[in-house]
Amino acid sequence: MLIASKPASNPRSRSSAPSSARSAVVVGLDVGGTKTNATVLDESGVFLIDRMVETPSRVGDGPDAALEAIREVLQLVLHAAGASAEAVRAIGLDTPGPATATGVIAKRGATNFSQPAWWGFDFRTMVERDLGLPVIYNNDGNAAALYAHDQLFGADADHRSSVSAIVGTGLGGGVIESGRVIRGATGMAGELGHVQIPMHGLLGDGQPAPICNCGFVGDAESVASLSGLERNLLPYWLTKYPEHPVAALPSKEAARQIRSCAEAGDEMALKIFEQQAIAIGRLFTIAANFTDPDAYFVGGGVIEAEPHFRTWFLDSVRDATTLRVEQIEVVQFALVSDLDMAGARGSALAALHAIRP
Repeated sequence: MLIASKPASNPRSRSSAPSSARSAVVVGLDVGGTKTNATVLDESGVFLIDRMVETPSRVGDGPDAALEAIREVLQLVLHAAGASAEAVRAIGLDTPGPATATGVIAKRGATNFSQPAWWGFDFRTMVERDLGLPVIYNNDGNAAALYAHDQLFGADADHRSSVSAIVGTGLGGGVIESGRVIRGATGMAGELGHVQIPMHGLLGDGQPAPICNCGFVGDAESVASLSGLERNLLPYWLTKYPEHPVAALPSKEAARQIRSCAEAGDEMALKIFEQQAIAIGRLFTIAANFTDPDAYFVGGGVIEAEPHFRTWFLDSVRDATTLRVEQIEVVQFALVSDLDMAGARGSALAALHAIRP
């Protein structure tokens, strides 16, 4: 079993100096709650941008403002890449979920699209009509999963499969089969955070069953996410360590401090992250018996942690993943690289896949 703390380099995804001589490009747009990040990919699969190109997403101001922000970042990124608007063949677009497979925001809204104007809003179609270009939509977890998959497997990506778990406020993810995102009938495939996992042996003595924001009891997100940490894990562990320094902090701030504590070797913090690693491992165990992927990726804030901590966390996930002997011999565990740019880059890859013969 290979454990990679950094996915292998992929010639198809290596950044290049801008060149206006390239005949066709696609643009990837990652529209988040606060920022819209963009990148440009040429028809041979080379990224022309090696840095963040972003603007405020303005999604909190409604669809018209968000569209204006997209126009703005599109101009910025094409200029940075030395590409013309006429060279763009397609747009890859991603947003946080929940949304349908075709880019319609959930009818009850979403964390980042909470205003009534967004409820049931067809975001993909709005962008497509305004820009006059084909728009290929994925949720942000799927887009990041596609990028991680492409980076690790390179030219062999179309013949490989992977599962990604990306820890943030929630637990996002993606399932890739033969180099393509599995979306499902409604776009909800790959919502790994809401897969319910066994809790026996994960919870401490007297620890209550964790409840997810979605209402599920004992799903992966209820443990392995910032919201799960704040809502479920930290209140329990502070009863065991009542004198811990974070006990005096507001709950959100305390939850955000836990990773720094874990990096410093704090006992309580490491117990919390051990539970998160076990949750992800049990999620991957389910995946092993359902999709049997070639690779398992972990992404999120753990990527930004000190190397010794992220190596420990990935090792803990691996140890909590139960695989058969045949699987152990071939699978890889790795971290999602370039996480800030992974969504935009994965969206660009999806757009390139869509326009290739």
